[in-house]
Formats: sequence, C-alpha cells, structure tokens
Amino acid sequence: MKRISITMTAVLALAGLAACTEKPQTGGGIKSDAVPYAGTGSNFTQPGWKVGDKTSWEQQLKARQQYGQNEYTRTQSK
Repeated sequence: MKRISITMTAVLALAGLAACTEKPQTGGGIKSDAVPYAGTGSNFTQPGWKVGDKTSWEQQLKARQQYGQNEYTRTQSK
C-alpha cells in the first residue's frame, strides 16, 4: 500500500511539473511577398508619397523619423 502511494505521488509530481513547461513559440507574424513600398491600397497615405516608388518611400520614412517620431527634435523646437 505504501509503495502505491509513493508511486502515485511521483506520478502526480511529474504531471504537475510537465504542466509548468513553456509552450514552443513560433515566429508567426505577417508574411507578405510584396515589398513595403508597394502600398496597402488604403486611402490614408502621406501626401507626396507615390505608391510603388522606392525612393519616395525612403524619403517619407526619413522625414517621418526626423520630424514626426523623434522626441528630441520635437521637444527642442518649443
């Protein structure tokens, strides 16, 4: 009887530890074959950006990074 209770305790302990393991994480994300500057077909685009023009895309990203999303330059202009 004592042997059965030890075995059951060991089985329950192993089952409890197995439940604590982390599930594998796969890098799902968005998979698209289109280049980023091809556009999304949305009407909400930045004025001056031409869909499919790589240089125009890069210029818009550079301007956005410099003026719109750079907190240092935004706070220094005040």
